[in-house]
Amino acid sequence: MKDKKSILITGGAGFIGSHVVRLFVNNYPEYQIFNLDKLTYAGNLENLTDVENKPNYTFLKADINDETQISTLFIKYKFEAVIHLAAESHVDRSIEDPLAFVKTNVIGTMNLLNAFKNLWKNNFNNKLFYHISTDEVYGTLGKTGLFTEKTSYDPNSPYSASKASSDHFVRAYGETYGLPYVISNCSNNYGQNQFPEKLIPLFINNIINNKPLPVYGDGNYTRDWLYVKDHAIAIDLVFHEGKKSETYNIGGFNEWKNIDLVHLLCQQMDDKLNRLKGTSEKLITFVKDRPGHDLRYAIDASKIHTELGWKPSVTFQEGLALTIDWYLENDIWLNHVTSGAYQEYYQKQYH
Repeated sequence: MKDKKSILITGGAGFIGSHVVRLFVNNYPEYQIFNLDKLTYAGNLENLTDVENKPNYTFLKADINDETQISTLFIKYKFEAVIHLAAESHVDRSIEDPLAFVKTNVIGTMNLLNAFKNLWKNNFNNKLFYHISTDEVYGTLGKTGLFTEKTSYDPNSPYSASKASSDHFVRAYGETYGLPYVISNCSNNYGQNQFPEKLIPLFINNIINNKPLPVYGDGNYTRDWLYVKDHAIAIDLVFHEGKKSETYNIGGFNEWKNIDLVHLLCQQMDDKLNRLKGTSEKLITFVKDRPGHDLRYAIDASKIHTELGWKPSVTFQEGLALTIDWYLENDIWLNHVTSGAYQEYYQKQYH
């Protein structure tokens, strides 16, 4: 796929997207990278200040829900490949407003698929639609077992149901129209630039400010954690080396119960903030459980390891320490996103 020239990355100002944009802009100067983002609460151009002036980078403020706008951009820039990350992704928000997740994750994906199909029609040679999904589409696991690429879909939240639907549409367009695609399903990401509504950055920020650490239920829910920079490298590999019409599961080989993760986080934070051991653990507060809360996610990532040679570069303890260090060193960024001031960056920079 290295003869690609015009690549659209949707949701490129978000958490995972910004790491993918940075990697592609820096590693492939022969590509023209277009970052399309609506800049909702989780999209922040301050995530990309280090590449915003690169000659092979262009930012496009647009909404994938706007069919006309998306079609116009495809016609204008003739995107030869799409890496689709734009999505509503927070389960709690999906419980409060499921229709918003249908609009963005399903209809938005359909708009991109249609624009891509209509632009290239039957000339799909050296074209690719790469759809980024989640392990949550597989539902929940018991105490044993792993999600594989052959695991049946069984989503339990409006978020995971919307992502499952978008996955099915991508595959359907491949079968019906011959649209070249690849899909990857990833486990929980963590790392730099993550909006502090998700567990790790939320708890880092709360510990800094001596606020309660709200743990759902008994804290025994288990997740597989993937360092975001390792995920970006995996996306790069799947994009360039992955087989068409295939799915790749990307996991960190890092299963942690929530409560164990929180204790590790508290210990590392106390050490880095020079607080007495056990100080942060006193902030742990158990709260009412989330409806439809999946017990356990765990990914079998042997396919991407065997076929593409990918594996995580850091242990969870190492990745967590790097993540904490970044948030402590970037307090201005953290203050901006928690106050909403980051939205002003776009206005200043692009208006």
